[in-house]
Amino acid sequence: MSDKIFIGVAWPYANGSLHLGHIAGCYLPADIFARYNRMKGREVLMVSGSDEHGTPITITAENEKTTPQSIVDRYNKEHTDNMDQLGISFDLFTRTTTKNHESVVQDIFSTLYEKGHIYKKSIDAFYCENCSRFLPDRYIEGTCPYCHCEKARGDQCDSCGKLLDSSELMNVICKLCGGTPVKQSTDHLFFALSTFETKLFDWIEDKKHWKSNVLKFTYNWLKNGLQDRAITRDMSWGIKVPVSGYENKRIYVWFDAVIGYFAASKEWSKKQGKPSKWEEWWKNKDARHYYFLAKDNIPFHSIIWPSILIGYDESLNLPYDIPANEYLCLSGEQFSKSRSIAVWVPDILKKFDPDAIRYYLSINMPENKDSNWLWNDFVAKNNDELLGTYGNFVHRVITFTQKNFGHIPKKGNLKDLDSKALKKIEEAYKEVGDSIDNCNFKKGLRTTMNLAQFGNFYFDQNQPWNLIKNEKERCSSVLHICIKIVQALAVFMAPYLPFSSDTVWKILGNTDPIKSWDDSLSELKEGTPLEKPVPLFKKLMLEDIVEEADPFSKLDLRVAKIIDVEDHPQADKLYIMQLDLGPLGKRSIVAGIKTCYSKEELNGKSIVIVTNLKPAKIRGIVSKGMLLATEDEQGIISLLNPKDATPGAEIFVEGIPREPVSVLEFEDFKQAIMTIGDKQEVVYNRKPLKSKNNTVVTDKKVKIGAKVS
Repeated sequence: MSDKIFIGVAWPYANGSLHLGHIAGCYLPADIFARYNRMKGREVLMVSGSDEHGTPITITAENEKTTPQSIVDRYNKEHTDNMDQLGISFDLFTRTTTKNHESVVQDIFSTLYEKGHIYKKSIDAFYCENCSRFLPDRYIEGTCPYCHCEKARGDQCDSCGKLLDSSELMNVICKLCGGTPVKQSTDHLFFALSTFETKLFDWIEDKKHWKSNVLKFTYNWLKNGLQDRAITRDMSWGIKVPVSGYENKRIYVWFDAVIGYFAASKEWSKKQGKPSKWEEWWKNKDARHYYFLAKDNIPFHSIIWPSILIGYDESLNLPYDIPANEYLCLSGEQFSKSRSIAVWVPDILKKFDPDAIRYYLSINMPENKDSNWLWNDFVAKNNDELLGTYGNFVHRVITFTQKNFGHIPKKGNLKDLDSKALKKIEEAYKEVGDSIDNCNFKKGLRTTMNLAQFGNFYFDQNQPWNLIKNEKERCSSVLHICIKIVQALAVFMAPYLPFSSDTVWKILGNTDPIKSWDDSLSELKEGTPLEKPVPLFKKLMLEDIVEEADPFSKLDLRVAKIIDVEDHPQADKLYIMQLDLGPLGKRSIVAGIKTCYSKEELNGKSIVIVTNLKPAKIRGIVSKGMLLATEDEQGIISLLNPKDATPGAEIFVEGIPREPVSVLEFEDFKQAIMTIGDKQEVVYNRKPLKSKNNTVVTDKKVKIGAKVS
C-alpha cells in the first residue's frame, strides 16, 4: 500500500437535502477508508464538495421562485453541517462555484481545446417556441431508445441507466410548458471521447482488483464504442466557456463536476500555504487514487474522468480503484430525491446519535448488492449488536474493574484461554486491517463485532465476580486481558464509530486521541486510573421512533388512464369508469362527474385517483378507488390533470415519505387537505403534488385555495 492516498468522493447536487442513500453509497465508506489509512500512518487527502451547476439547480430555483445562487448557498451549508455531524472527515469539502474551481475547469477546457480534444460541431437541438429557448437535457423528456421507458431525461434514462444524448430521445416534450419542441441548428463544442478508447483499454487491463460490477460496466461501455459528448449547453447558470463565440453558453456539468477532484486538491494546497503540495498526490506515481461513488456514477469515473486527465496531462495519476457501491433502498425502493423516497439526513440526525446511524449503515452497506434501510432492523441491530454485544462488553468490564481495582490491573501468569484471547486480538488486527485496505468494510466490522462477542464469552467463562472473592491475582489477570480486548475494539471501531471510540479511549485513561492502528496491540500501562464509564449507546424502541405519519403519506395516489365510461344504471349523475393503472392492473370506479364531463371528454384521459381507499358500494356498484377533483362555487367540477404521466405513476409531495396504508379510511383521507395554488397547481402544505416529471394541475381554471376532494 502506498504512503500517499488520494480519496475523491462524489459531489452531491446542492438542490436538496442529503439522504441516507448518499451516506451509504459513498460518504461513509470513504470516511472509514480515510480514517483507517490515517491511523496506518499514510498521508491522506480526501476531498469533495457541493455540485452547484447544472439543470437540477435551476429547476429547483424555478420551482421555489428564487435564484440558483440562493439554492446552492442554502444546501452547501446544510451538507457541510451534516457531514460534520456525521463525522465525515474531509480534508476539504468545497463547492463548484468557487473562483478556484472555475479557473481550473477553464484551464483544462482550454488545454483540451488547443490539443484538438474539443471541437466545434453544428447540431440540431431542441428549441421550445412557447418558451423561446433552447432546452438543456433535463428540460426535456421522451422515450428511451434502448428500453423504451417513456420518462427518460435528456441526459440519462433512470429505467435502464443508459447515458443519453437528448437527440436520441423519441416523442420529446418540453418539461416547462408541456409543448412539443422543434429541432433547430445550433453550434456546440464536443469532447472527443471516442479517441481515448485504446488508451482506456490498455489502462484497465491490470485492474483485476476492481469490483466485478465496476469492471463489467466499464468494459461494456468500451466494447460498445465510445461516443463523443457535447461539452457545452444552452443556459446561463454555470462556468463560462473560454472560447470566443460561445459567450451565451456554459460548460456542461458532467465535465465541470469531475474536475472538482483536481480543483479541490489545488484549493486545499493553497489553504495549507503550500500551493504545489497537490503534486505529491497527483504527480507521484506511488500515490494511489480511490474514488467513492454509487453505481450510477461509474462511467463518469472509469471512462470520462480518466479520458479528461489523459487528454490534459498524461503525467497526472489516474484512478487506482473505484469501489462503487450499489443502492441503499427504503423498503425495497431506491432512495430518490425527486420522488421523495428517502430518510433525510437532517431529520435522522435530530433523533439518533451519529454512531448508531453509522453502525447500521456500515453493517448493512450495499457493497456488492442493493440493501435496505428497515426501521425494525435498525432498532434490532442497535439493541442486540451495538448495545447488547459491544456496548455491554465495554461497560461491564470497565464498571467491574473500576469498582474492584480503580485502575488497569496487573497481568499475571496466563492460562490457555488468556493466550487464545490475545491471539484473537492479533488475528483481528490483521483481518480488519486487510478488509478495510481492500474496501471490504462490512467484513471488517463483522470481524470486530466477533471479537466483542468473544470478549463477552471470555468474561463469562472466567466469572470475575467469583474470582474477586478468593483469587484476586487471577481476577487481575482476567480483567487485564478484558481491557486489552476493549482497547483493541476501540481502535478497530475508530474508523466506523469515531465518537464512541473516542469515549472508550478516554475511559481507559488515555489523554491523547487514538492515533495509530498499532495502538490496538500496545501494552497496557498497569496502574493507569480508569474513568467512570458512561453508556456508549442508547436502547431504542420501535414505537418511540416511528412518529405519527403525515396524513398525506398514508395516501396511495396514482395516475390512471380512463379506458371506458358507462352510465350508472341506478343514478343520473354517476358514471362507471374503467381505468388502466399500468403495473397495478385495471379496475373500475364510480364517479359523480356526469354533469361536467361527457363520455367523449373522459375516454383516454389521464386522471389522479386514490387507489388504497376502502372500496365502497355506490348505488349497487362497488367503486375500487376515488378520482380527485375540485369544485368551485358554481358547482363546476375540474379533474386533476397529471399531464402525460404514465398509468400507475406515483403522485407525491417532496419531503413527505410515501408510506401508504393498505386500506385507507375515508376519514383519514379527509385529513390530507389539498388545495389549488396560483398556477392552478394542486398543493399540499404549500408544496405541489407531482408525478415523476410533472406537477399536477387542474383541468379547468378554478379559484385559488379551492379544496380538492
